[in-house]
Amino acid sequence: MTNSPEALIDTTSVSDKPYHHGDLRRQILDEAARLLREEGESGLSMRKLAQNLGVSRTAPYHHFTDKQALLCGVAEEGFRRLQEVVRTPPFVDGGEMSEAAVRLFVKRYVQFSIENAEYYELMFGARLWKSQQLTDSLRSEAYDAFKAYIEQVRLWQQSMSNTDVDALRFAQVSWSTLHGMSRLLIDGIYLDVTAINVMSDTAAKMFWQQLHIPS
Repeated sequence: MTNSPEALIDTTSVSDKPYHHGDLRRQILDEAARLLREEGESGLSMRKLAQNLGVSRTAPYHHFTDKQALLCGVAEEGFRRLQEVVRTPPFVDGGEMSEAAVRLFVKRYVQFSIENAEYYELMFGARLWKSQQLTDSLRSEAYDAFKAYIEQVRLWQQSMSNTDVDALRFAQVSWSTLHGMSRLLIDGIYLDVTAINVMSDTAAKMFWQQLHIPS
């Protein structure tokens, strides 16, 4: 990991890439994320998206009714990416569940939050969740991501034959821990790489101690 979250993000403009009609929704989401990353929400508009992508001003509205729906779409994409991270088996050391595997899982999550900060802000921010215009599809993607997280915890339990831990409560507490660490990093409160790594290792040790039943 580096000191600067921006250093981990591909800043290549989507508008520099060839546009294909069948990919318009994907192009819109990618370009919206780029604008959010580089200019913030104030720099994002449906008109600018159309201009940057070289399409008519009305074209983005064929996929998103308004800016709010677009922001929900970006958040949905973030949750889909998070599911890929969560579902990736953390097993190392020949496939055995271990503290090292949990440590890898923690670092993958934190790395995801850094590399996808423009998504992460919308995924967990009050901007969307306190609004009265949250899309059903965003609620569904968020629920699926948390469900995948719980399933991963249950897999850990099964691999260690540990039935003493409540998978739901463990998932809630551990996810809250990872989210808190991620926010401290994204918000620039913690930038020292050594501190971040130590925090991640400490969190992994705490999770492992709770999950592990000594033989």
